[in-house]
Amino acid sequence: MSDSKAVSADFDAFDVWKLVSGRRQFEGQAPLASLKRLADLLTDTEGNVTYRVEFGTDELQVPSVQISVQAALPLVCQRSLQRFEHEVSIEQTLGLITDEADEAALPPGYEPILVPKDGKIRPMDLVEDELIMAVPLVPVAPGTEAMEQEWGASDDEVAAASPFAALSKLKGSTS
Repeated sequence: MSDSKAVSADFDAFDVWKLVSGRRQFEGQAPLASLKRLADLLTDTEGNVTYRVEFGTDELQVPSVQISVQAALPLVCQRSLQRFEHEVSIEQTLGLITDEADEAALPPGYEPILVPKDGKIRPMDLVEDELIMAVPLVPVAPGTEAMEQEWGASDDEVAAASPFAALSKLKGSTS
C-alpha cells in the first residue's frame, strides 16, 4: 500500500472507520509482557512480537485489516516439560462487519471481526488475538518423540478384571 500512512502503534483505541478511510498502518515491535491476555498462556514473557496492521478496503471495497505477526512464544513442551520457543508467523485478513449477518457477504479467506457499536478498536488487541489463537492446545517442542511404551496390565490385574473372577469368589464363599 504505497499511499498508506504509517503511525506508531500504541494501545489506544481508534475509530476503525477513520483508520480504514485513511488507510492507516501500524507497525513495530512490542514486548510480550505488554500483552496481558497472552502472558497468561506463556511460560514467561521474554521476547518481542513484530507486527504490521494495515487498515483499508480491498478491490471489492470491503473494509478490511491485513495483519502480519511474527513472534517466538515461550511455552512448556508437554512431552519433555522443558521450555521451548514456538515460532509463529501469521498473515491474516480480517473483514470488518457491524452485524453478524454481514459475515456471509465476506469474500473467501476473510475472517470476520465484529466492530463494536462505538466503532473503537485497538490495533494491538488484534495482534494479541492472533497470537492467542496461535498458542497450541498441547504445546510440543519440535523434535521431541512421543513415548512408545506399552503399559500392559499384570496377570493379577487381568484376572481381577475378569467378569468371572467375581463369580468364582461368590461360589467359593458359599461352599
